[in-house]
Amino acid sequence: MSLGLQAFYASLPIFLAGLLLIGMRVSAKKAMPLVYIATVAIAFFVWEVTFNRVLASTIQGLLITIAVLWIIFGAILLLNTLKHSGAISIIRQGFNNISPDRRVQAIIIAWLFGSFIEGASGFGTPAAIAAPLLVAIGFPAMAAVMVGMMIQSTPVSFGAVGTPILIGVNKGLDSEGIGTTLQTMGSSWDSYLQIITSEVAITHAIVGTFMPLFMVIMLTRFFGENKSWSEGLAILPFAIFAGLAFTIPYALTGIFLGAEFPSLIGALVGLPIVVIAAKNGFLIPKTTWDFPPLDKWPSKWISKLEIKLDAMSPKEPMSLTIAWIPYILVALILVITRVSTEAKAFVTSFVIPFKDILGEGVSYTISPLYLPGGILVFVVLITYFLHKMQFKELKEAISESSKVMIGAGFVLVFTIPLVRILINSGINTSGFDSMPVAMANFVASTVGDIYPLFAPMVGALGAFIAGSNTVSNMMLSQFQFGVADALGISTAFMIALQAVGAAAGNMIAIHNVVAASATVGLLDQEGETLRKTIIPTIYYCLFAGILGLIGMYSLSLIDPLMK
Repeated sequence: MSLGLQAFYASLPIFLAGLLLIGMRVSAKKAMPLVYIATVAIAFFVWEVTFNRVLASTIQGLLITIAVLWIIFGAILLLNTLKHSGAISIIRQGFNNISPDRRVQAIIIAWLFGSFIEGASGFGTPAAIAAPLLVAIGFPAMAAVMVGMMIQSTPVSFGAVGTPILIGVNKGLDSEGIGTTLQTMGSSWDSYLQIITSEVAITHAIVGTFMPLFMVIMLTRFFGENKSWSEGLAILPFAIFAGLAFTIPYALTGIFLGAEFPSLIGALVGLPIVVIAAKNGFLIPKTTWDFPPLDKWPSKWISKLEIKLDAMSPKEPMSLTIAWIPYILVALILVITRVSTEAKAFVTSFVIPFKDILGEGVSYTISPLYLPGGILVFVVLITYFLHKMQFKELKEAISESSKVMIGAGFVLVFTIPLVRILINSGINTSGFDSMPVAMANFVASTVGDIYPLFAPMVGALGAFIAGSNTVSNMMLSQFQFGVADALGISTAFMIALQAVGAAAGNMIAIHNVVAASATVGLLDQEGETLRKTIIPTIYYCLFAGILGLIGMYSLSLIDPLMK
């Protein structure tokens, strides 16, 4: 079978998902079972993957689904706990005191606080935490999910303390073979990986500086009473300022300190700078922007969870600090358990391993305490005592959270297993590469020397399929390396473009959209969200691709393999 035909069959599940979710606006709970069936059929009949391997991949996907639902449950439970304790109304008032302008609130909560959570935890956690917080202070649920998904871009390559680079790229490349070659050329694997890290950080910093502006423009255009782009552009100076407040320390950290801390330090430096600037009205327009009145919101914007949140108020006086402590604890514990060797060893000591499922070499290990879900539930228990709650209030929070999690679970039960089938399809009797690699090979062979323009899109495609920057990097880094080597251009920068594109692809990863939607009780609107988040994804990949062309052919890039 020709490469073109392989790419055609491999892309059918993606096209079907796009057609149903975006084109026909079918809800994910109806669309994804059909896409799963199509994926199984193509894997079995075209790729000739054995039934046993398809089943093993499905089981692996179900185990990953359990881990994702654990995170969703923790995020929703924390939100509902704060709702019942009355803390949410205090937090809402606190953000209104910084600025009543919804554009400013989106930048501070999503762009800066969300980037900090991404740096500490990764794996979709920022949207799961920031989206409910935005809903709690009065954002439409759909707007909160859109903005929450847009966080899944610039900070993602260095999310979870650098996991997409340190594990994704590191394990996705033939580090031993490349390392041996580098040694003969007077360099080393570590220095090569640091070059990749620096180029990822610089590329993200250039493209990502405009993301806060993009965020508010999308907000005013799709959720404003006037449906105006210009109302978003009105805050351009402040949005660029907020972008730079994050991306400058972010890039410098990537260049000089490595992959672990760019997103963390960028947010820690940027957040106080931007909050102080907002409080003092620095660069903020005189006209305050807000959403239309609640009675004018279309039904697809809102959820029952949102209406309930609006009705809660504190039962006794509570300071803003006490109200915020649960979120601060989440951030601190996430950082400590990712950075401290002792703390990490403790939370990873309890694992539930599933090795060599059905003898197919497919494995997965669930770490309930290490996953953000475990940390979120732990903080919920602290909040119960800290906010002096009654047991019946915690019981109600658990009940409400369970119902939302069950709704999301049905979709993820089909979405994540089909992803694992795609990824694991490389072992087959037809001799084909895995479906994602077949699609990437077709793109590379078709476009030739201008391939760097498309490299971020290939990375985004991997993330769209897998829902993970790390997994996309593991799947496609060696492929991207091979294309660059064949074209005689910088392999390090090509892998950097892969990592940047894979980060952007998280904005349209279906199971990330479902997970974020579930945290605010907004289901059956995944297609509407994807129709919006595909816009910043295209921007990000095109801008990064253009930078890729300029970097490859116009600049003297540092790459020890090109000596």
